[in-house]
Amino acid sequence: MKRLAGFWLLAALVVLLPLVFQDNYYVTVVAVSAGLHAILAVGLNLLMGYAGQISLGHAAFFGMGAYASAILTTRFDWDPWLAMVAGIGLTGVVAFLMARPILRLKGHYLAMATLGLGIIVHIVLVQGEELTGGPDGLGGIPGLAIFGWQVNSDLRWYIVIGATMLLVVWLALNIIASRSGRALRALHGSEVAAEMMGINTTATKTGVFVLAAIIASLAGSLFSHQQTFISPDSFSFFFSIELVTMVVLGGMASTYGAVFGAIVLTFLPELLVVFEDYEVMIFGAILMLIMIFLPQGLFVGLQELLGRLWRKKTPLGASAEEGNHGAA
Repeated sequence: MKRLAGFWLLAALVVLLPLVFQDNYYVTVVAVSAGLHAILAVGLNLLMGYAGQISLGHAAFFGMGAYASAILTTRFDWDPWLAMVAGIGLTGVVAFLMARPILRLKGHYLAMATLGLGIIVHIVLVQGEELTGGPDGLGGIPGLAIFGWQVNSDLRWYIVIGATMLLVVWLALNIIASRSGRALRALHGSEVAAEMMGINTTATKTGVFVLAAIIASLAGSLFSHQQTFISPDSFSFFFSIELVTMVVLGGMASTYGAVFGAIVLTFLPELLVVFEDYEVMIFGAILMLIMIFLPQGLFVGLQELLGRLWRKKTPLGASAEEGNHGAA
């Protein structure tokens, strides 16, 4: 029930924001980017936060989905929805083929292997000029239409991406609460202990790696149709690091933490623009202070802080009641 309560609260916020703040730049433009980042962060959190598998190349799968949709619709005149499905399928196959050799590694070696995958994909996007447009990017990407309803405005994209984010969050919450989620947590705790309990760790790691890649591909396809122009710069190593930062900042092994981290890291630079030349310095200082004083993550840390404050108040009320009963 607690899990569902958090989900319905998030859904209510997604619905109410554009109603309360109509035609607001931060809601109809920045929130679209935040929603895309949240989709990516939730998928990556399943892999890193719950399964404990480090990935520094998640932007590669984001780019695969984006370029698959862009190339198939602009070069081969595919329907955008079919192109999106094809992109998800292609990304899933690539992730499955790469998962076995990559996930045999652990720690720093795993991080370097995923980093290498991200760099390879980025180089392919830059060098494959005939298909990808190279460094200049690829434009003319068509928008989406849902049963004749054209997604051709910021508000409509907010609705589509907000609904997709809620769907991904709901999927993640159900996976975490299932037997598969328990297997992921056991894998994170100790791979040897998980194997002794009868968990197929290879299949579990491969499955969550492919799922995270598929979610990233879906976000990439939405990104390409929303922007109508993409370039390799959007899928670089630095964006992979930004995604990892979102997960860590919000709170590892917390789906809502991943969403919160994505929102904070998307909105914070926009709010700091007023500081002009000091923007980057202040941004870095804020992140540093958060990780020093809330090492478990911003969302998880605030949750625990509120819990402690609540527990401090509860015993006082309980003791007062006991005193009244004793007097009676």
